[in-house]
Amino acid sequence: MNSKNFDLVIYLVAATFFMENLDGTIIATSLPSMASDFGSSEIDVASGMTSYLLTLAVLIPVSGWFSDRFGARRIFTLAIAIFTGASILCGLSDSLSMFILARVLQGVGGALMVPVGRAVVLRGTPKEGVIRAVALITWPGLIAPVVGPAIGGFITTYASWHWIFFINVPLGLIGIFMSLSLLEQSQEIQQKPFDYFGFIFSGLALATFIYCLELSHHFERNLWLLLITLSICIISAYLAYRHLRICEYPLMDLKLLDIPSFAVSIQAGIIFRTTLSAVPFLMPLLFQLAFGMDAFTAGLMVLSIFVGNLAMKAVTSPILHRFGFKRVMIINGVLSILSIIACAFISPSMALPIILLILFLNGIFRSMQFTSINTIGFADLLGKQIGSASAITSTSMQLANALGVALASLGLVLAQNLRDPQSTVLSLADFQMSLVLIALISFTGLFSLLKLPNHAGDDIRKNSGS
Repeated sequence: MNSKNFDLVIYLVAATFFMENLDGTIIATSLPSMASDFGSSEIDVASGMTSYLLTLAVLIPVSGWFSDRFGARRIFTLAIAIFTGASILCGLSDSLSMFILARVLQGVGGALMVPVGRAVVLRGTPKEGVIRAVALITWPGLIAPVVGPAIGGFITTYASWHWIFFINVPLGLIGIFMSLSLLEQSQEIQQKPFDYFGFIFSGLALATFIYCLELSHHFERNLWLLLITLSICIISAYLAYRHLRICEYPLMDLKLLDIPSFAVSIQAGIIFRTTLSAVPFLMPLLFQLAFGMDAFTAGLMVLSIFVGNLAMKAVTSPILHRFGFKRVMIINGVLSILSIIACAFISPSMALPIILLILFLNGIFRSMQFTSINTIGFADLLGKQIGSASAITSTSMQLANALGVALASLGLVLAQNLRDPQSTVLSLADFQMSLVLIALISFTGLFSLLKLPNHAGDDIRKNSGS
Protein backbone atom coordinates (compact mmCIF):
# COMPACT_ATOMS: atom_id res chain seq x y z
CA MET A 1 0.00 0.00 0.00
CA ASN A 2 1.45 3.37 -0.97
CA SER A 3 1.89 6.16 1.58
CA LYS A 4 -1.00 8.22 0.21
CA ASN A 5 -3.46 5.33 0.54
CA PHE A 6 -2.11 4.49 4.00
CA ASP A 7 -2.74 8.07 5.11
CA LEU A 8 -6.33 7.64 3.97
CA VAL A 9 -6.55 4.48 6.11
CA ILE A 10 -5.35 6.47 9.14
CA TYR A 11 -8.00 9.14 8.52
CA LEU A 12 -10.64 6.42 8.10
CA VAL A 13 -9.77 4.82 11.44
CA ALA A 14 -9.69 8.27 13.07
CA ALA A 15 -13.18 8.97 11.70
CA THR A 16 -14.54 5.70 13.13
CA PHE A 17 -12.94 6.55 16.50
CA PHE A 18 -14.76 9.88 16.38
CA MET A 19 -18.09 8.20 15.53
CA GLU A 20 -17.77 5.67 18.34
CA ASN A 21 -16.93 8.26 21.01
CA LEU A 22 -19.42 10.83 19.73
CA ASP A 23 -22.34 8.44 19.98
CA GLY A 24 -21.47 7.77 23.61
CA THR A 25 -22.18 11.38 24.64
CA ILE A 26 -24.18 13.12 21.92
CA ILE A 27 -27.61 12.14 23.27
CA ALA A 28 -26.91 13.71 26.70
CA THR A 29 -28.54 17.03 25.78
CA SER A 30 -31.35 15.28 23.87
CA LEU A 31 -32.69 13.16 26.71
CA PRO A 32 -35.72 15.38 27.51
CA SER A 33 -36.90 15.40 23.88
CA MET A 34 -36.40 11.65 23.51
CA ALA A 35 -38.16 10.96 26.81
CA SER A 36 -41.16 12.97 25.63
CA ASP A 37 -41.39 11.01 22.37
CA PHE A 38 -41.02 7.64 24.12
CA GLY A 39 -43.36 8.53 26.97
CA SER A 40 -40.61 7.75 29.47
CA SER A 41 -38.46 9.62 31.97
CA GLU A 42 -35.02 11.05 31.20
CA ILE A 43 -33.47 8.51 33.57
CA ASP A 44 -35.08 5.64 31.65
CA VAL A 45 -33.84 7.00 28.32
CA ALA A 46 -30.36 7.39 29.80
CA SER A 47 -30.25 3.57 29.83
CA GLY A 48 -29.60 3.94 26.11
CA MET A 49 -26.22 5.45 27.01
CA THR A 50 -25.58 2.71 29.57
CA SER A 51 -26.47 -0.13 27.18
CA TYR A 52 -24.12 1.31 24.55
CA LEU A 53 -21.22 1.59 27.02
CA LEU A 54 -21.92 -1.89 28.42
CA THR A 55 -21.81 -3.47 24.99
CA LEU A 56 -18.60 -1.66 24.11
CA ALA A 57 -16.94 -2.74 27.35
CA VAL A 58 -17.95 -6.41 27.05
CA LEU A 59 -17.16 -6.91 23.36
CA ILE A 60 -14.00 -4.83 22.82
CA PRO A 61 -11.82 -7.64 24.27
CA VAL A 62 -12.97 -10.08 21.53
CA SER A 63 -12.06 -7.68 18.72
CA GLY A 64 -8.49 -8.96 18.52
CA TRP A 65 -9.59 -12.59 18.17
CA PHE A 66 -12.14 -11.78 15.46
CA SER A 67 -9.53 -9.78 13.56
CA ASP A 68 -6.96 -12.58 13.75
CA ARG A 69 -9.52 -15.28 12.91
CA PHE A 70 -11.45 -13.67 10.04
CA GLY A 71 -9.11 -10.92 8.84
CA ALA A 72 -8.92 -7.24 9.78
CA ARG A 73 -10.39 -5.97 6.49
CA ARG A 74 -13.47 -8.18 6.75
CA ILE A 75 -14.13 -7.44 10.44
CA PHE A 76 -13.47 -3.70 10.15
CA THR A 77 -15.84 -3.37 7.19
CA LEU A 78 -18.50 -5.48 8.92
CA ALA A 79 -18.17 -3.38 12.08
CA ILE A 80 -18.79 -0.14 10.17
CA ALA A 81 -21.81 -1.74 8.45
CA ILE A 82 -23.28 -2.90 11.79
CA PHE A 83 -22.70 0.50 13.37
CA THR A 84 -24.33 2.28 10.41
CA GLY A 85 -27.33 -0.06 10.28
CA ALA A 86 -27.85 0.25 14.03
CA SER A 87 -27.72 4.04 13.72
CA ILE A 88 -30.63 3.88 11.27
CA LEU A 89 -32.58 1.72 13.73
CA CYS A 90 -31.84 4.18 16.55
CA GLY A 91 -33.21 7.06 14.46
CA LEU A 92 -36.31 5.06 13.52
CA SER A 93 -37.04 3.93 17.10
CA ASP A 94 -40.56 4.70 18.28
CA SER A 95 -40.28 3.01 21.67
CA LEU A 96 -37.72 2.86 24.45
CA SER A 97 -37.24 -0.91 24.14
CA MET A 98 -36.50 -0.65 20.40
CA PHE A 99 -34.08 2.20 21.05
CA ILE A 100 -32.16 0.25 23.71
CA LEU A 101 -31.89 -2.82 21.45
CA ALA A 102 -30.63 -0.62 18.61
CA ARG A 103 -28.06 0.95 20.92
CA VAL A 104 -26.82 -2.50 21.94
CA LEU A 105 -26.39 -3.39 18.26
CA GLN A 106 -24.60 -0.09 17.70
CA GLY A 107 -22.26 -0.98 20.55
CA VAL A 108 -21.44 -4.28 18.82
CA GLY A 109 -20.26 -2.39 15.76
CA GLY A 110 -18.35 0.18 17.80
CA ALA A 111 -16.60 -2.48 19.89
CA LEU A 112 -15.11 -4.11 16.78
CA MET A 113 -14.53 -0.95 14.77
CA VAL A 114 -11.87 1.02 16.63
CA PRO A 115 -9.52 -1.66 18.09
CA VAL A 116 -9.32 -3.48 14.77
CA GLY A 117 -8.76 -0.25 12.85
CA ARG A 118 -6.04 0.91 15.25
CA ALA A 119 -4.27 -2.46 14.94
CA VAL A 120 -4.35 -2.20 11.13
CA VAL A 121 -2.72 1.23 11.26
CA LEU A 122 -0.04 0.38 13.83
CA ARG A 123 0.95 -2.85 12.09
CA GLY A 124 1.57 -0.92 8.89
CA THR A 125 3.28 2.10 10.44
CA PRO A 126 7.10 2.30 10.55
CA LYS A 127 8.78 3.47 13.76
CA GLU A 128 9.25 6.99 12.46
CA GLY A 129 5.52 7.40 11.86
CA VAL A 130 4.10 6.03 15.12
CA ILE A 131 3.77 9.39 16.94
CA ARG A 132 2.00 10.98 13.98
CA ALA A 133 -0.28 7.99 13.41
CA VAL A 134 -1.35 7.74 17.05
CA ALA A 135 -1.90 11.50 17.24
CA LEU A 136 -4.14 11.42 14.15
CA ILE A 137 -6.16 8.48 15.51
CA THR A 138 -6.41 9.84 19.05
CA TRP A 139 -7.32 13.43 18.31
CA PRO A 140 -10.88 12.83 16.96
CA GLY A 141 -11.62 10.66 19.99
CA LEU A 142 -10.54 13.51 22.25
CA ILE A 143 -12.86 16.05 20.72
CA ALA A 144 -15.93 13.80 20.45
CA PRO A 145 -16.95 14.04 24.14
CA VAL A 146 -16.37 17.80 23.98
CA VAL A 147 -18.36 18.61 20.85
CA GLY A 148 -20.99 15.92 21.46
CA PRO A 149 -23.25 17.94 23.81
CA ALA A 150 -23.13 20.99 21.52
CA ILE A 151 -23.87 18.97 18.37
CA GLY A 152 -26.65 17.06 20.12
CA GLY A 153 -28.19 20.24 21.49
CA PHE A 154 -28.04 21.97 18.10
CA ILE A 155 -29.60 19.06 16.21
CA THR A 156 -32.34 18.55 18.80
CA THR A 157 -33.14 22.27 18.92
CA TYR A 158 -33.19 22.98 15.17
CA ALA A 159 -34.16 19.57 13.72
CA SER A 160 -35.01 16.53 15.86
CA TRP A 161 -33.09 14.00 17.91
CA HIS A 162 -33.54 11.38 15.17
CA TRP A 163 -30.94 13.17 13.03
CA ILE A 164 -28.32 12.59 15.70
CA PHE A 165 -28.21 9.04 14.42
CA PHE A 166 -29.05 9.60 10.77
CA ILE A 167 -25.92 11.71 10.28
CA ASN A 168 -23.90 8.51 10.82
CA VAL A 169 -25.38 6.97 7.66
CA PRO A 170 -23.44 8.87 4.95
CA LEU A 171 -20.28 8.67 7.06
CA GLY A 172 -20.76 4.93 7.47
CA LEU A 173 -21.36 4.33 3.76
CA ILE A 174 -18.21 6.29 2.88
CA GLY A 175 -16.31 4.28 5.52
CA ILE A 176 -17.48 0.94 4.08
CA PHE A 177 -16.42 1.99 0.57
CA MET A 178 -13.01 3.22 1.77
CA SER A 179 -12.42 0.09 3.85
CA LEU A 180 -13.12 -2.22 0.90
CA SER A 181 -11.06 -0.05 -1.43
CA LEU A 182 -8.00 0.64 0.73
CA LEU A 183 -7.50 -2.32 3.08
CA GLU A 184 -5.79 -5.45 1.82
CA GLN A 185 -7.22 -8.88 2.59
CA SER A 186 -5.12 -10.71 5.19
CA GLN A 187 -3.08 -13.49 3.63
CA GLU A 188 -2.40 -15.33 6.89
CA ILE A 189 -5.40 -15.79 9.16
CA GLN A 190 -4.61 -17.25 12.58
CA GLN A 191 -6.70 -20.24 13.66
CA LYS A 192 -6.52 -19.62 17.40
CA PRO A 193 -9.23 -21.25 19.54
CA PHE A 194 -11.73 -18.88 21.14
CA ASP A 195 -11.12 -18.24 24.83
CA TYR A 196 -14.61 -18.85 26.25
CA PHE A 197 -13.61 -18.64 29.90
CA GLY A 198 -11.68 -15.44 29.27
CA PHE A 199 -14.72 -13.94 27.54
CA ILE A 200 -17.13 -14.96 30.32
CA PHE A 201 -14.94 -13.77 33.18
CA SER A 202 -13.79 -10.52 31.55
CA GLY A 203 -17.26 -9.79 30.16
CA LEU A 204 -18.89 -10.27 33.55
CA ALA A 205 -16.24 -8.14 35.25
CA LEU A 206 -16.57 -5.31 32.75
CA ALA A 207 -20.38 -5.41 32.66
CA THR A 208 -20.72 -5.35 36.45
CA PHE A 209 -18.11 -2.59 36.65
CA ILE A 210 -20.11 -0.36 34.29
CA TYR A 211 -23.30 -1.22 36.22
CA CYS A 212 -21.59 -0.30 39.49
CA LEU A 213 -20.79 3.10 38.01
CA GLU A 214 -24.45 3.61 37.15
CA LEU A 215 -25.57 2.54 40.64
CA SER A 216 -23.04 4.90 42.24
CA HIS A 217 -24.96 7.89 40.87
CA HIS A 218 -27.59 7.17 43.56
CA PHE A 219 -25.57 5.02 45.93
CA GLU A 220 -27.65 6.01 48.95
CA ARG A 221 -30.69 4.26 47.41
CA ASN A 222 -28.79 1.34 45.88
CA LEU A 223 -26.23 0.57 48.57
CA TRP A 224 -26.86 -3.17 48.95
CA LEU A 225 -27.27 -3.76 45.22
CA LEU A 226 -24.08 -1.76 44.64
CA LEU A 227 -22.14 -3.85 47.19
CA ILE A 228 -23.38 -7.14 45.71
CA THR A 229 -22.59 -6.03 42.14
CA LEU A 230 -19.17 -4.76 43.23
CA SER A 231 -18.42 -8.11 44.87
CA ILE A 232 -19.31 -9.96 41.65
CA CYS A 233 -17.14 -7.50 39.72
CA ILE A 234 -14.10 -8.05 41.97
CA ILE A 235 -14.41 -11.84 41.91
CA SER A 236 -14.89 -11.90 38.13
CA ALA A 237 -11.95 -9.54 37.60
CA TYR A 238 -9.70 -11.75 39.72
CA LEU A 239 -10.75 -14.89 37.83
CA ALA A 240 -10.31 -13.10 34.50
CA TYR A 241 -6.83 -11.84 35.41
CA ARG A 242 -5.72 -15.24 36.69
CA HIS A 243 -7.07 -17.05 33.63
CA LEU A 244 -5.72 -14.60 31.05
CA ARG A 245 -2.22 -14.77 32.57
CA ILE A 246 -1.95 -18.58 32.22
CA CYS A 247 -4.12 -19.34 29.19
CA GLU A 248 -2.20 -20.53 26.10
CA TYR A 249 -4.43 -18.56 23.73
CA PRO A 250 -5.93 -15.77 25.89
CA LEU A 251 -8.65 -13.42 24.71
CA MET A 252 -6.32 -10.58 25.73
CA ASP A 253 -2.64 -11.25 26.37
CA LEU A 254 -2.06 -9.75 29.81
CA LYS A 255 1.59 -10.82 29.63
CA LEU A 256 1.98 -7.59 27.66
CA LEU A 257 1.71 -5.81 31.01
CA ASP A 258 5.19 -7.16 31.76
CA ILE A 259 6.48 -4.64 29.20
CA PRO A 260 7.15 -1.48 31.31
CA SER A 261 6.13 1.09 28.71
CA PHE A 262 2.85 -0.68 27.93
CA ALA A 263 2.04 -1.24 31.61
CA VAL A 264 2.60 2.44 32.41
CA SER A 265 0.45 3.51 29.46
CA ILE A 266 -2.44 1.46 30.84
CA GLN A 267 -2.02 2.46 34.49
CA ALA A 268 -1.42 6.17 33.92
CA GLY A 269 -3.83 6.19 30.99
CA ILE A 270 -6.75 5.00 33.11
CA ILE A 271 -6.10 7.64 35.79
CA PHE A 272 -5.54 10.62 33.49
CA ARG A 273 -8.29 9.65 31.05
CA THR A 274 -10.75 9.21 33.92
CA THR A 275 -10.04 12.61 35.45
CA LEU A 276 -9.58 14.59 32.24
CA SER A 277 -12.75 13.04 30.75
CA ALA A 278 -14.73 14.26 33.76
CA VAL A 279 -14.11 17.91 32.85
CA PRO A 280 -16.15 17.99 29.58
CA PHE A 281 -18.97 16.29 31.51
CA LEU A 282 -18.98 18.71 34.43
CA MET A 283 -18.48 22.02 32.66
CA PRO A 284 -21.71 22.02 30.55
CA LEU A 285 -23.67 21.23 33.73
CA LEU A 286 -21.85 24.00 35.58
CA PHE A 287 -22.66 26.54 32.88
CA GLN A 288 -26.33 25.52 32.83
CA LEU A 289 -26.96 25.26 36.58
CA ALA A 290 -24.64 27.95 37.96
CA PHE A 291 -24.55 30.38 35.01
CA GLY A 292 -28.14 29.90 33.80
CA MET A 293 -27.12 29.09 30.19
CA ASP A 294 -29.19 26.89 27.89
CA ALA A 295 -27.83 23.50 26.78
CA PHE A 296 -26.63 24.69 23.38
CA THR A 297 -24.80 27.76 24.74
CA ALA A 298 -23.18 25.66 27.47
CA GLY A 299 -22.03 23.19 24.82
CA LEU A 300 -20.53 26.03 22.78
CA MET A 301 -18.54 27.23 25.81
CA VAL A 302 -16.92 23.82 26.16
CA LEU A 303 -15.79 23.97 22.54
CA SER A 304 -12.84 25.98 23.87
CA ILE A 305 -11.43 22.63 25.01
CA PHE A 306 -11.74 21.39 21.43
CA VAL A 307 -9.84 24.45 20.18
CA GLY A 308 -7.06 23.60 22.65
CA ASN A 309 -6.96 20.02 21.35
CA LEU A 310 -6.71 21.35 17.81
CA ALA A 311 -3.96 23.84 18.65
CA MET A 312 -1.81 21.15 20.26
CA LYS A 313 -2.04 18.68 17.41
CA ALA A 314 0.62 20.32 15.20
CA VAL A 315 3.29 20.64 17.91
CA THR A 316 2.89 17.31 19.75
CA SER A 317 5.48 15.40 17.69
CA PRO A 318 8.18 18.13 17.82
CA ILE A 319 7.80 18.49 21.59
CA LEU A 320 8.07 14.74 22.19
CA HIS A 321 11.06 14.55 19.85
CA ARG A 322 12.84 17.41 21.56
CA PHE A 323 12.27 16.55 25.24
CA GLY A 324 11.39 12.84 25.38
CA PHE A 325 8.31 10.98 26.55
CA LYS A 326 8.91 10.69 30.30
CA ARG A 327 9.82 14.33 30.86
CA VAL A 328 6.96 15.63 28.71
CA MET A 329 4.36 13.33 30.29
CA ILE A 330 5.32 14.26 33.86
CA ILE A 331 5.51 18.02 33.27
CA ASN A 332 2.37 18.02 31.15
CA GLY A 333 0.65 15.83 33.75
CA VAL A 334 1.29 18.49 36.40
CA LEU A 335 -0.01 21.21 34.05
CA SER A 336 -3.14 19.21 33.26
CA ILE A 337 -3.84 18.83 36.99
CA LEU A 338 -3.41 22.57 37.49
CA SER A 339 -5.82 23.21 34.60
CA ILE A 340 -8.48 21.09 36.37
CA ILE A 341 -7.95 23.07 39.58
CA ALA A 342 -8.26 26.28 37.55
CA CYS A 343 -11.66 25.07 36.32
CA ALA A 344 -12.75 24.89 39.98
CA PHE A 345 -12.24 28.66 40.26
CA ILE A 346 -14.56 29.48 37.35
CA SER A 347 -17.56 31.49 38.54
CA PRO A 348 -20.27 33.74 37.03
CA SER A 349 -18.29 36.81 38.10
CA MET A 350 -15.20 35.75 36.12
CA ALA A 351 -14.55 37.50 32.80
CA LEU A 352 -15.55 35.43 29.77
CA PRO A 353 -12.08 35.60 28.08
CA ILE A 354 -10.46 34.15 31.21
CA ILE A 355 -12.99 31.31 31.36
CA LEU A 356 -12.37 30.48 27.71
CA LEU A 357 -8.59 30.64 28.27
CA ILE A 358 -8.80 28.16 31.17
CA LEU A 359 -10.82 25.72 29.04
CA PHE A 360 -8.45 26.24 26.10
CA LEU A 361 -5.41 25.39 28.26
CA ASN A 362 -7.18 22.32 29.62
CA GLY A 363 -7.69 21.18 26.03
CA ILE A 364 -4.00 21.71 25.21
CA PHE A 365 -2.71 19.68 28.17
CA ARG A 366 -5.42 17.05 27.69
CA SER A 367 -4.42 16.50 24.07
CA MET A 368 -0.70 16.21 24.82
CA GLN A 369 -1.22 13.79 27.72
CA PHE A 370 -3.54 11.43 25.84
CA THR A 371 -1.41 11.34 22.69
CA SER A 372 1.79 10.74 24.68
CA ILE A 373 0.28 7.95 26.77
CA ASN A 374 -1.33 6.25 23.77
CA THR A 375 1.92 6.43 21.78
CA ILE A 376 4.28 5.15 24.45
CA GLY A 377 2.07 2.11 24.96
CA PHE A 378 2.94 0.78 21.51
CA ALA A 379 6.59 1.84 21.46
CA ASP A 380 8.12 -1.52 22.44
CA LEU A 381 5.58 -3.96 20.96
CA LEU A 382 6.12 -6.44 18.17
CA GLY A 383 3.72 -6.64 15.24
CA LYS A 384 2.07 -9.84 16.48
CA GLN A 385 1.36 -8.21 19.86
CA ILE A 386 -0.42 -5.16 18.51
CA GLY A 387 -3.86 -6.76 18.05
CA SER A 388 -4.15 -7.85 21.68
CA ALA A 389 -2.55 -4.61 22.90
CA SER A 390 -5.08 -2.58 20.93
CA ALA A 391 -7.95 -4.51 22.53
CA ILE A 392 -6.51 -3.97 26.03
CA THR A 393 -5.95 -0.27 25.34
CA SER A 394 -9.45 0.24 23.93
CA THR A 395 -11.02 -1.57 26.89
CA SER A 396 -9.11 0.56 29.41
CA MET A 397 -10.02 3.73 27.52
CA GLN A 398 -13.70 2.84 27.46
CA LEU A 399 -13.73 2.02 31.16
CA ALA A 400 -11.89 5.25 31.99
CA ASN A 401 -14.38 7.34 30.00
CA ALA A 402 -17.28 5.74 31.85
CA LEU A 403 -15.46 6.06 35.18
CA GLY A 404 -14.87 9.76 34.50
CA VAL A 405 -18.60 10.45 34.24
CA ALA A 406 -19.35 8.32 37.30
CA LEU A 407 -16.59 9.96 39.34
CA ALA A 408 -17.80 13.44 38.44
CA SER A 409 -21.39 12.52 39.34
CA LEU A 410 -20.30 10.91 42.60
CA GLY A 411 -18.25 13.99 43.48
CA LEU A 412 -21.30 16.20 42.99
CA VAL A 413 -23.46 13.94 45.17
CA LEU A 414 -20.88 13.84 47.96
CA ALA A 415 -20.36 17.60 47.84
CA GLN A 416 -24.11 18.22 47.90
CA ASN A 417 -24.62 15.91 50.89
CA LEU A 418 -21.75 17.49 52.80
CA ARG A 419 -23.12 20.98 52.14
CA ASP A 420 -26.79 20.24 52.81
CA PRO A 421 -28.20 16.66 52.92
CA GLN A 422 -31.71 18.02 52.33
CA SER A 423 -30.79 20.03 49.24
CA THR A 424 -31.98 18.90 45.81
CA VAL A 425 -30.24 21.68 43.87
CA LEU A 426 -26.58 21.65 42.90
CA SER A 427 -24.60 24.77 43.76
CA LEU A 428 -21.40 26.28 42.39
CA ALA A 429 -19.57 25.01 45.50
CA ASP A 430 -20.59 21.43 44.68
CA PHE A 431 -18.98 21.67 41.25
CA GLN A 432 -15.86 23.24 42.74
CA MET A 433 -15.45 20.46 45.29
CA SER A 434 -15.99 17.79 42.65
CA LEU A 435 -13.32 19.32 40.40
CA VAL A 436 -10.81 19.52 43.27
CA LEU A 437 -11.48 15.86 44.09
CA ILE A 438 -10.85 14.94 40.44
CA ALA A 439 -7.59 16.92 40.44
CA LEU A 440 -6.38 15.08 43.56
CA ILE A 441 -7.11 11.70 41.97
CA SER A 442 -5.32 12.82 38.80
CA PHE A 443 -2.24 13.56 40.92
CA THR A 444 -1.83 9.83 41.64
CA GLY A 445 -1.23 9.26 37.93
CA LEU A 446 2.14 11.01 38.26
CA PHE A 447 3.44 8.12 40.40
CA SER A 448 2.73 5.71 37.54
CA LEU A 449 4.64 7.92 35.13
CA LEU A 450 7.68 7.89 37.42
CA LYS A 451 7.97 4.13 36.76
CA LEU A 452 8.55 4.79 33.08
CA PRO A 453 12.16 4.07 32.02
CA ASN A 454 14.07 7.22 31.10
CA HIS A 455 14.80 5.84 27.62
CA ALA A 456 11.20 4.79 26.92
CA GLY A 457 10.11 5.68 23.41
CA ASP A 458 13.57 6.71 22.26
CA ASP A 459 13.37 4.54 19.14
CA ILE A 460 10.21 6.12 17.76
CA ARG A 461 11.21 9.57 19.05
CA LYS A 462 14.60 9.59 17.32
CA ASN A 463 13.30 7.96 14.16
CA SER A 464 10.46 10.47 13.94
CA GLY A 465 12.93 13.31 13.99
CA SER A 466 15.37 11.86 11.49
